[in-house]
Amino acid sequence: MSKTIRENDSVVLMDGKGNRILLTVESGIKKVKDLGVYDPGDLIGANYYQQITIGNKKFMIMAPSISDKITAIERKAQIILPKDGMFIIFYCDIKSGDKVIEGGAGSGALTILLANSVRPKGKIISYEKRDEFIKIAKKNLIRAGLNEHVNIVKKDVTENIKEKNVDAVILDIPNPWDAIDNAFCALKSGGHVASYSPTVNQVEKTVKKMRECGFSGIKTLETLQREMVVGERGVRPSFNVLGHTGYVSFARKVS
Repeated sequence: MSKTIRENDSVVLMDGKGNRILLTVESGIKKVKDLGVYDPGDLIGANYYQQITIGNKKFMIMAPSISDKITAIERKAQIILPKDGMFIIFYCDIKSGDKVIEGGAGSGALTILLANSVRPKGKIISYEKRDEFIKIAKKNLIRAGLNEHVNIVKKDVTENIKEKNVDAVILDIPNPWDAIDNAFCALKSGGHVASYSPTVNQVEKTVKKMRECGFSGIKTLETLQREMVVGERGVRPSFNVLGHTGYVSFARKVS
């Protein structure tokens, strides 16, 4: 039986071409990108996977996937893409119930992935010093229906991390080496740290600091992604390769 949609739920409207619109179901007429003027409150009481008509277009109401939530976020800064974000979650063994520190919320893309991984009982504590990013990250988290699993604090992660015995510390800041000491102190024994950096100069400084602090299992990885185009006449690699976005340095506290 399909779940009934309630106020403040997140839904995706998908048209016949596969185009998707992510909405928060709340009453009030507003201008919705790619949809026009619409009152999302009209969806209250409808069911997921029910077809509806808005204007002269038909849509299927769907429960949003994590991919939908990331694709639809409002961006104010370059985001960590899913190919790197899921890589971080895998190597840091982030799972339901974990407590994770995030240094640098940005637009909240990685925050959404992390919150989705630790729910329902885990928590993400995101340190962000810039008001404009706090505002947009919170907006994107609410839209993704994951706000309750995240606490964003206005603070510089390089100055201090007050939480202790956390499972992982994830850094997405220009100077991650300045937060490595704090990460080591905050982590439980066996905890993981990951640092995302676009340049090798940042990587070198960060890895050097990891070694000085006594982290183990230090390694830096890069992921590349290419779609395969499957047509009626055969298969070929896409000409658009999702190449370098950043390097991720991983380490573990074993003391």
